[in-house]
Amino acid sequence: MRESLTYQDAGVDVDKANRFVERIKQLTKKGPQSGVIAGIGGFSGLYSLDINQYKNPVLATSTDGVGTKLKVASMAGKHDTIGIDLVAMCVNDIAVQGAKPLFFLDYLSMGTLVLEIAEPIIQGIVTGCKIAKCALIGGETAEMPGVYASGEYDLAGFVVGIVDNSKIVDGSEIGVGHKLVGLASSGLHSNGYSLVRKICFEKLKLKIEDKVDVLGKLLGEELLEPTKIYSELLRHLLKDFPVHGIANITGGGIVDNLPRILPSSCKAVIQEGSWEVPAIFHFLQEGGKLSAKEMRRTFNNGIGMVLAVPAGVAQNVVEFLAAMQEKAYIIGNVAKRKKGERQLSWE
Repeated sequence: MRESLTYQDAGVDVDKANRFVERIKQLTKKGPQSGVIAGIGGFSGLYSLDINQYKNPVLATSTDGVGTKLKVASMAGKHDTIGIDLVAMCVNDIAVQGAKPLFFLDYLSMGTLVLEIAEPIIQGIVTGCKIAKCALIGGETAEMPGVYASGEYDLAGFVVGIVDNSKIVDGSEIGVGHKLVGLASSGLHSNGYSLVRKICFEKLKLKIEDKVDVLGKLLGEELLEPTKIYSELLRHLLKDFPVHGIANITGGGIVDNLPRILPSSCKAVIQEGSWEVPAIFHFLQEGGKLSAKEMRRTFNNGIGMVLAVPAGVAQNVVEFLAAMQEKAYIIGNVAKRKKGERQLSWE
């Protein structure tokens, strides 16, 4: 008789996947568990929602990935921080509206499950959830032979948070005279990596393990610096200061993201040179011969979040953050917008 084929012959190892799920269960126990009823391993995750402290609770959600930064992780053979990026990209988007992250789910897809790659990825997600103080309650690990080359993978994340309706930060209270406070980024975060790779590896012919003197570290170390998770920092700020708007500076930079929170009658005026720009951005601009316009629309250039606050508290916010060992700068102000005028300008 003809030999019978198995799913494993087609490239999918169910037994290995089951062992991986058991390992994930052990990893997630090291993260926050408050509210979790049923986590990894069930058909769905269950979370008990405590709304006693909310008069009118509103759920906030976001989903995102980390883009082609995944390619850099694969080049470096280092996968233990990319999960932090994943959590950050999702959690930061709900934190800007004042939401506290509750739980997180991930989706990891590979051609063939490689435990030596998959486990560090999940460990990074657990670490990110610890920083954000949210629970990892579920996810999906898919083997897709023929879709991804050997060792390649894709990654997506999903977060759910909560905020009281009366405390949603939506920018509606931003007015003329408000100051703009920029919170320092941890580096490139997870945006612009298609251009980064083109500059570093195609134009400059660098290798991931090369030491770059102006950066003071290996290129791979710089490029894999995890995206900063701001949720707890913003929670403390919102408790102590009147923050009327928060912009997450992701793809599109300050140019595209800051106007998203401004009332139509207002514009943001950014003061050039008002903050410290990390060396990686100067390095990329020089290496790629990028214009200032291209830099502003592609990268965060050292600012990961922008807060709109009343002028009288701006300096207090900066000093408060300094006491928490966080860098922050007053980078501009909100002005009246004339008809037909852009919502952002640089001086």
